[in-house]
Amino acid sequence: MRAIGFTLVEVAVVLAVATLLVTLAVPSSLGYLQKSRRSDAVTALTRLQQAQEQFRAHHGVYSVSTRALLGASAARSEAAYYDITLVRVQGERYEARALARADAAQAKDQECTQLTLSVVEGLAEFGPNARCWNR
Repeated sequence: MRAIGFTLVEVAVVLAVATLLVTLAVPSSLGYLQKSRRSDAVTALTRLQQAQEQFRAHHGVYSVSTRALLGASAARSEAAYYDITLVRVQGERYEARALARADAAQAKDQECTQLTLSVVEGLAEFGPNARCWNR
């Protein structure tokens, strides 16, 4: 009569392969999650840029406060992964930042903890690099 079931060696091999797959998959998936969450900051800074251009079209200068900007007055990004601030505003130029919140999952994104948008007379520069802006 033949025994039905798996041997201990077979079970150990399956567990070893499963552990290897999980070990390889988890860091990769976390990287994709962080990258996808960056779109929260990109969306917030893009919305702020559009609102600043509307403000400039009506007032001739950029707003020094996000409160005056229609559709971009929030101090946090929509999913609350980032705090959004206007850092410097001087007439025809401004800088805005999206800083990963310390209590949010995105704080572990070492590469792109802070995204910046610098605009001079309508021309934008995106920092710290194109990867952070998912480009």
